[in-house]
Amino acid sequence: MPDWAAEAVASQRAELSHRYARVREQTEALCAELEPEDYMLQPVEEASPAKWHLAHTTWFFEVFVLTAARPERAPYDPSYGYLFNSYYNAVGERLPRSRRGLISRPTVAAVLAYRRAIDDEMAELLADRIDHRTAAVIELGLNHEQQHQELLVTDLKLGFWHNPTKPAVWPGVAAAVDDGSAAPPRWIEVPGGLRQIGHAGSGFAFDNEGPRHTTYVRGYRIADRPVCCGEFLAFIEDGGYDRPELWLSDGWAAARSGGWRAPLYWERDGDGWMIYTAGGIRAVDRGEPVCHVSFYEADAFARWAGARLPTEAEWEIAAVELRQGTTGPFLESGRMHPAVVADDVQPTLKAMMGGVWEWTSSPYVGYPGYRPAEGALGEYNGKFMCNQMVLRGGSCATPVSHIRPTYRNFFPPEARWQLSGLRLAQDA
Repeated sequence: MPDWAAEAVASQRAELSHRYARVREQTEALCAELEPEDYMLQPVEEASPAKWHLAHTTWFFEVFVLTAARPERAPYDPSYGYLFNSYYNAVGERLPRSRRGLISRPTVAAVLAYRRAIDDEMAELLADRIDHRTAAVIELGLNHEQQHQELLVTDLKLGFWHNPTKPAVWPGVAAAVDDGSAAPPRWIEVPGGLRQIGHAGSGFAFDNEGPRHTTYVRGYRIADRPVCCGEFLAFIEDGGYDRPELWLSDGWAAARSGGWRAPLYWERDGDGWMIYTAGGIRAVDRGEPVCHVSFYEADAFARWAGARLPTEAEWEIAAVELRQGTTGPFLESGRMHPAVVADDVQPTLKAMMGGVWEWTSSPYVGYPGYRPAEGALGEYNGKFMCNQMVLRGGSCATPVSHIRPTYRNFFPPEARWQLSGLRLAQDA
């Protein structure tokens, strides 16, 4: 068992029980303003309906915690294993991902009742003695649910955007517009040499964040803030989407086939640009970080800017060694959209954590010595180490307790519906 699992038991059942209740409540709070029809939205295969998220995160605790601890217990509903399993082949067959939006039954009320029932069983379990392994899986389940909280935000936003009337998911959020230009980015020097990266020490981490290992980096420069919308507008106005010399071959093909002319959720309004946010449509704020761009768009912008994307090692080294200044916003802010990064006189790293996920140039692969866990939970991260790129730093929809400098998010390079932006780097 990892060190953080032993600590989870030593520190307390009461603390773990409190954290369990807090995370579960946060998930449902995100759905408090939804109507029953909203829970069914699945505009694309990659985005799951809200009802499925609520049920799947509950199924995770039922299968991997309750049934594992009490093998004699009967399943809450035998059909739920098929309906709400995501990708755990070792657990059994599952509904194809593309059909999750077709599950009208169980109803929303039935899924919420399912959550109550499993929460009651979990409360009983947490009041009893739990071993290191059980505590570790509960902590994994809570972090898993926090991942789905962010997916709830981005999947609902995509679903509402597909409605021709463009209704707000959460009216009033992300409404303020500064419309000012950000100060030019400042470059911060990072010396080269051997470094240690990867998770170490206390606290939870996913298995893909280790083992901690030594890597070599050459000296480089990293921008003090993420790329803002005004800078990306300059890329658009300079014909960035029409210049094949800026694009990777697959990226050029994706941009052409997808009809990309701007980040997702942007639309031209006369001579200006509007953006759809979780709070509805408003003017693009030139000073806020650009988001909802794919890896391909981020890479093309970096070439246009005479720079490049940082590797994930460069990103982590900068975040750990140099991180100062502002962070956020995170999910708890209720903003659901990145905010303008405040300028300061000194060139310090800003908004490395929160705001937007930042694409790196690194493919998602295992660190040296990485081994997936045994059993079904070993399918959590390891089997996705192909055709994905790494993002770092968290977003405005990431819970603040869920993020850390070693966290490795990953998505296919063409993904745009996540809150993904970029920060530039250069060789020294």
